[in-house]
This record gives sequence, structure tokens and C-alpha cells, in this order.
Amino acid sequence: MTDQTLILIQCRDAVGLVALIANTVAAHKLNIVTMREYVDEAANRFYVRIVCAGGANNIQQLTDELLVELPEGANVHVNPPQQKRLAILVTKEHHCLGDIIIRHFFNTLGAEICCVVSNYDNLRAFTERFAIPFHHVAHEGKTKEDFEIEIGHILERYQPDYLVLAKFMRILSPTFVERYPGQIINIHHSFLPAFIGANPYKQAHARGVKLIGATAHFVTNDLDEGPIIAQDTKSVNHSYTVKDMVRAGKEVEKSVLSKALSLVIEDRVIITGNKTVIFE
Repeated sequence: MTDQTLILIQCRDAVGLVALIANTVAAHKLNIVTMREYVDEAANRFYVRIVCAGGANNIQQLTDELLVELPEGANVHVNPPQQKRLAILVTKEHHCLGDIIIRHFFNTLGAEICCVVSNYDNLRAFTERFAIPFHHVAHEGKTKEDFEIEIGHILERYQPDYLVLAKFMRILSPTFVERYPGQIINIHHSFLPAFIGANPYKQAHARGVKLIGATAHFVTNDLDEGPIIAQDTKSVNHSYTVKDMVRAGKEVEKSVLSKALSLVIEDRVIITGNKTVIFE
């Protein structure tokens, strides 16, 4: 397989950025295969994802040269780690974890699951069948701080690139979230910003909604309000019970989380403020 070089850039917009970047890349004897750019005119921001044929001989030099040429304050990433490491945090529900593990087993996930951490022991047997380390960290009888410290010690051993909250039903503290900026991905069982918080399907049923959905987003200190990565919906009607909605919702949750993880793993997502730029 031919080596490739991936370049992600975000910076202040200016005239001639595409030509400037292309010339710098060409000077390193790299041929651009795809170049997807986006300009947020209101914010005066420029975003680009570039795939080049051939491996860069000196990644640091290419990065430094781009930083010199681009507007001040530019953010440049050349060849982010290709094999991402995921730590999965769960509680009792298995559907999202099962989907991720099955794709990992058949080498379609595109990332390594380095561990699964849960505040219950229910999913240990399933996880360990696939030779994935499972850690039970009970929350009962502990302060939130002690609970998160214990999880933190486990994660330090594995050094994951991302934490995936695959139906992890505990609210993380600002202190914990700040340790992993732009690295925590959550699946929320609602089409945000509707029905934030607990029991969204009960809320949706009570309102007689005709669409239910799911949202995958990065976690910030604002509950369920971090940058959105992927969303989808499913039509329902008056005949659906709460249980029917939950069943349908789980299928949407798996699909949306799978889509979000693929985008993140392939470095197609750039976080900008409380939004994302997605290069599909």
C-alpha cells in the first residue's frame, strides 16, 4: 500500500491559502490526492483536510514550514496517529458496546479497543470473550472524586486517544473532562438539543413525537451540549409504546455512534468552538 500523508489545518482565513499550502506541500515532493476545504465566512476561519500520496520525509519540517507561511495562530497536524486507541466506558446496556466490539473483532473498526471500564460488572463476561481487558470500578460508597480518580489511574495505564461513553450513565465532573479535551465521545439517546437529560424516550412519548433520534457529540462541561459529530432520526407514530421507542432508539444509537467513531478515527472531524467541521 502506498504511503500517504494526512494534513489537517485550521486558521484565520486569508487570500491565497490554498495556493500557499499546495506550494509548500509540493516542495516536499508530495502529490495531493484529495483536498477538502471549508471557509466559515462569519467567523473568518479556514479549514482543510489534505491527503497526499507518499510519506513526508520530515514531518516536523513540513509542519514548521506550514506554520510559518499560514496566518498567526494556525493549527497544523501532519499525520495524526493512524491506529487510534479507544477506551470504552459503559454501565449496564450492551448494545453500543457490542456493536463496537464486533466491528473490532472483524477488523472493521479501524481502531484498537485498549480496555473497557464499567461501574457495574455485568458486561465483563461478554467483553473478556474477545480478550479485551475489563475493569470494574464501582461508584457506590465513593465520592465522585474518588470514583473518577480510580478510573483515571486505569486510563493512565492504557493511554487511549479517545474515551467512548457507550451508554456510560454517570455524569463526569469538569475536572475529569478537562483532562481529556476533545477526546471524550458520548452517545445521547435523543436528537439534541431536544429532551436533554434523563428518560428522553419517556419525554418523547409524552409529547407524542413523530421522530426519535440519537446524537454523538464530544463531551464538555455543559451537559449534553458539546460539539456534535453525528445525528440521525427514525420515524415513529402513535402506536409506539415507550418500549417500542427504546428498542428503535437503540438501533439509531448504534448507527450514530458507529458513524461518529468512523469519522473521528479517520481524522475527518475538526473541533471549532462548540461546533465541528466534518470532511466526509
